[in-house]
Amino acid sequence: MQFLAIQKTLGLLLMLFSTTLLPPLALAIFYEEKTLKALLLCLFLILTVGAFLWLPVYKVKKELRLRDGFIVVVLFWAGLGLAGAMPFLLTGKPYISFTDSVFESVSGLTTTGATVLTGLDELPRSLLFYRQQLQWLGGMGIIVLAVAVLPMLGIGGMQLYRAETPGPIKDSKLTPRITETAKALWYIYLSLTIACAFMYWLAGMSLFDAVSHSFSTVSIGGFSTHDRSIGHFDSELINAVAVVFMLIAGINFTLHFMAWRSFSLATYRRDSEVKAFIGVLCGLCVITCVYLWAKATYADTLGTLSHGIFQSVSIATTTGFTTAAYQDWPTFLPVLLLFASFIGACAGSTGGGLKVIRIVLLYKQGRREIRRLIHPSAIFRIKLGGKPVDESVINAVWGFFASYVAVFALLLILLMATGLDQITAFSAVAACLNNLGPGLGEVSANYTGINDTAKWLLCLAMLLGRLEIFTLLVLLTPTFWRK
Repeated sequence: MQFLAIQKTLGLLLMLFSTTLLPPLALAIFYEEKTLKALLLCLFLILTVGAFLWLPVYKVKKELRLRDGFIVVVLFWAGLGLAGAMPFLLTGKPYISFTDSVFESVSGLTTTGATVLTGLDELPRSLLFYRQQLQWLGGMGIIVLAVAVLPMLGIGGMQLYRAETPGPIKDSKLTPRITETAKALWYIYLSLTIACAFMYWLAGMSLFDAVSHSFSTVSIGGFSTHDRSIGHFDSELINAVAVVFMLIAGINFTLHFMAWRSFSLATYRRDSEVKAFIGVLCGLCVITCVYLWAKATYADTLGTLSHGIFQSVSIATTTGFTTAAYQDWPTFLPVLLLFASFIGACAGSTGGGLKVIRIVLLYKQGRREIRRLIHPSAIFRIKLGGKPVDESVINAVWGFFASYVAVFALLLILLMATGLDQITAFSAVAACLNNLGPGLGEVSANYTGINDTAKWLLCLAMLLGRLEIFTLLVLLTPTFWRK
């Protein structure tokens, strides 16, 4: 292990993160808000801790290895959850406890969107913007951003990229150099954010709300500057803009890059995962809208279609925006939508869940096993886009699925042991492990009412979901620490 290189990297990343407090500081100055001193103190503390880690080892030139990358990613996300909690904790108005501050910070950075805050409409704009910005930074992964910068400072980036990038296949690069790969991802991410903010503004949002909601839309985070989320605006046009950009953000960013480079939409049409993703969403929207219409949940057809499509896309992509209290919808619909979050978005997107590509591979593997029962001597290959998939990828998907089920069951039991009822515990684990946000039962609106122990367990669930379980669990294996 290159512990000095790890220390140097963490110090640099923390100092880099401290600069993200500058936009909220500017807002605090402009609006003459009382959060100014607290934000200045937070910037100073985070910068100081980062410098304290970096200065003693700044001359270290050792390259990070793969195992070092896993340690950096886990320590950084855990440390950033604590550092990111400072503005919530120190602003003082309203008072936010240490547990709630960490929960809100981790939820933002992991783009989960679960919140313990109420009265958002009355909070200082600087704190609201900081909260939205956390999701934007976590969306593509602040470490991938750092990968584009750190090589210039003498620190290797591929190890961090492989450990942090979501999805079952982590070795593919868009460009020959990892720095260029990270830059390409962020150029696309930034361009989509600007386009989303512009469309929100044209649709009727204020500039502040447009920028803030573009952060949480493109990151598939779900935080809002209002208690009623997107429903606050009561606008069909704004709902439509949100649906379009949630769909775009839910698709593999590699495909966005390829489509941009070739100036062709054929890249999307040829991709098996995208076709499955759109197919699942269309089916979910049809079922939801038809059932809402059959039960006369809304008085008019337009309202039925608007709420049905919006909530289906929002929950299925694990964004978590709401325009209606979907948890009160008739019979099976709330559970159906929650189960859709298990599928989630595409690999290589900013969404959560198991990822569509894994579900497709699990389905194909199950179908292959059935065919093998009928033809024991036959050889069947699983293919994606007409190309055979390596058996190591299939095995990795099965391993991930088994780990996911085991972690889910353990967290569910632990949450119930803290006193939560079955519905609340199940939906809370699903919402946090899938980085969705809103659940059912006591956590349908927010997570304020659950106990502190449950909140810490859900912070762990959010980190596990964001780092796709293996990145965190691998540190617990004795093999990882052997030389």
